Amino acid sequence: MYLAREGLKEMVAGTLVLAGLGTIGAVLVGWPLAVVFAAVWIWLIAFFRDPPRRGPFAADALYAPADGTVTEITRLPDHPLIGAPAVRVGMFLSIFNVHINRSPCAGRVRSVAFAPGQFLDARHVDSGALNASNTLVLDPVSPVPGPLVVRQVAGMIARRIVCHAKPGDQLVSGERFGLIKFGSRTELIVPDRPDVQVVATLRQAVRAGVTVLVRFDATARSQ
Repeated sequence: MYLAREGLKEMVAGTLVLAGLGTIGAVLVGWPLAVVFAAVWIWLIAFFRDPPRRGPFAADALYAPADGTVTEITRLPDHPLIGAPAVRVGMFLSIFNVHINRSPCAGRVRSVAFAPGQFLDARHVDSGALNASNTLVLDPVSPVPGPLVVRQVAGMIARRIVCHAKPGDQLVSGERFGLIKFGSRTELIVPDRPDVQVVATLRQAVRAGVTVLVRFDATARSQ
């Protein structure tokens, strides 16, 4: 199992703490308590798993930027970073999901901006607007229209957003660019146009770099 290097500090610290607590618990209470701490340790290690996602990737598709469950598909009359009407697809990441974030398509990073904020539960209706977040604006490779926006949103438990992408970076479809530590939310925001078709559905389980959320239909633009 591949593990995310960004979680090394938490994995080492957690291993030492849980090993100590497990040993003390086994001596004072008995082995059942040690088993509980062992289960927590297994979850901690599994949280930072980093499974490979290799494609192949379709040029006319936008893939989920995170593992999780689709909790929102909202049409917006205007989005300042898109400069036009847009569709926002929001995904909730539980503490049991893989938390690696991946690029939804091939493209160039136009900007990266972190915004401080609150730490509401990531399922809260206002979490996307009020929580601490990191926003990437991507200029996708043709034929996908852009710009596109990917937002990493912190949650009540997740308070650490990691993003390695920098303005000017060229990303390929499914390329990892960061992660959010513990439960959180990720959003994909795309132009709302006739040739952009959201194929994701509410409550759909998705996987980063595997599940198609949006398809681009060039024939629809010409109609």
